[in-house]
Amino acid sequence: MPVTRFLTADQAAALVKDGHTVAVSGNGAGMISAEAILEALERRFLETGHPRDLTLVHSLGLGDRESRGTNRFAHEGMLRRVIAGHFTWSPRIQQMVRDEQIEAYCLPGGVIQHLLREIGAGRPGLFTHSGLGTFVDPRQDGGRCNARSRDSLVDLLTIDGREVLHYKPFRVDVAIVRGTYADTRGNVSPEGEAIDMDVHSLALAAHNSGGVVLAQVRQVVQPGSIAARHVRIPGILVDAVVTDSQQEQFYGLAYDDTVSGTRRAALREGDVALPDKLERRVVARRAAMELREGASLNFGFGMPGGIFGVIAEQGIGSRLWMSVEQGTHNGAMLDDRLFGAARNADAIVPSVEQFDYYSGGGIDIAFLGMGEADAEGNVNVSHLGGTLIGPGGFMEIAQNAKKVVFCGTFDAQGSRIAFADGRLSIVAPGKVRKFVSRVDRITFSGAYARQRGQEVLYVTERAVFRLAPSGLALVEIAPGLDLERDVLAHMDFRPDTSAVGVMPADVFR
Repeated sequence: MPVTRFLTADQAAALVKDGHTVAVSGNGAGMISAEAILEALERRFLETGHPRDLTLVHSLGLGDRESRGTNRFAHEGMLRRVIAGHFTWSPRIQQMVRDEQIEAYCLPGGVIQHLLREIGAGRPGLFTHSGLGTFVDPRQDGGRCNARSRDSLVDLLTIDGREVLHYKPFRVDVAIVRGTYADTRGNVSPEGEAIDMDVHSLALAAHNSGGVVLAQVRQVVQPGSIAARHVRIPGILVDAVVTDSQQEQFYGLAYDDTVSGTRRAALREGDVALPDKLERRVVARRAAMELREGASLNFGFGMPGGIFGVIAEQGIGSRLWMSVEQGTHNGAMLDDRLFGAARNADAIVPSVEQFDYYSGGGIDIAFLGMGEADAEGNVNVSHLGGTLIGPGGFMEIAQNAKKVVFCGTFDAQGSRIAFADGRLSIVAPGKVRKFVSRVDRITFSGAYARQRGQEVLYVTERAVFRLAPSGLALVEIAPGLDLERDVLAHMDFRPDTSAVGVMPADVFR
């Protein structure tokens, strides 16, 4: 019978060899991230120069925007290639991509999770519609993110007359995962964590590739101490367990049972607040007008997070069904660096299963961020200002929801507005236009949305647009604004303006 070893973080890091493909799990500010093992891996490289030439794989972003999480791999010689869905939390890796120091391939977060599951199952890759018409489509960039990245990771196929993308499998040598507890037989439970993420898919991919699975936990307990239903990774898949008694639920935050779902908090009014900035508050309130009781709703990272405050303000949370890609359903959703978790959640499921739900069209209305948009209705959130951001779960959500409400400011960098006497005024326009002739990369395809018959809105503090058969149509402007001077003069194209109304004054209060 296979025996799980119990090692120090340094001993576990020594199992990672030069040239290995290493898949890691985690999200945002330390959620389910095996930080002690990652730190030991970085320390070993800095002291010995090994392991070198690693390929790093992760579906969602993890780190602190400084030194932790996937930033620990960002050393010249340590990393050769990255295949990931999101990079915001790892500015060091973003810089390496810009400087052409590493190969970089960006794929949808859900695609990476599903591909790892297919790898673990021994199947010939992932066949899906997710990514069609976007920058991961081989007719565009094929997910390549700099000149150094030349390999083909995805093919375009036609199956039964339907276009699909084939994401190719690869060997996973090491999976680095985390739970709260492991028993002495190696069974791992994430029961105290904010989310489960994709830890089982990672472990399955590495184990069935002939690789090793390294699991970090807060405590090791006796067999039978973990309820069978709480075991997410059976011990047969786990090669080594590392105990970190100082493990935190988030970076700098102790475990909270109301976040893991084992307790219910008595939430107070004001625990979820409206955004402070007028721009974000207006966008949140206008977008919230599209909420529909009983609908399956999804919320993306960034601007849409402000809608949680509107929901709390209106006291309508109990009449909505909300979810996010990390696997959390309902509850008081957390925002910013804690996005993906919630207090008093109704359910916390593995994110790979959440993506199954999303990919199959389970979302009625999605509220997502918007970096830039163009005349065709395309949206870019993945490549902004020369920096690789990545879509995270954006693509599966935006491409498959029945209705999409994009949320963002009208322009960026220095924009200031004021509202008084029922009128909005532009104090200073932003230096960066967000409604451009052609987006830098297509993360959401307007043409594909029209083909599918999706309803799409683009909500800003200054104006609201709708996806029409001919492209973008302007349907609302804020009260007090001049259409030509305050809106059209700050766009690179002229949308359809045949039916322009006024944004409800109530959203500006």
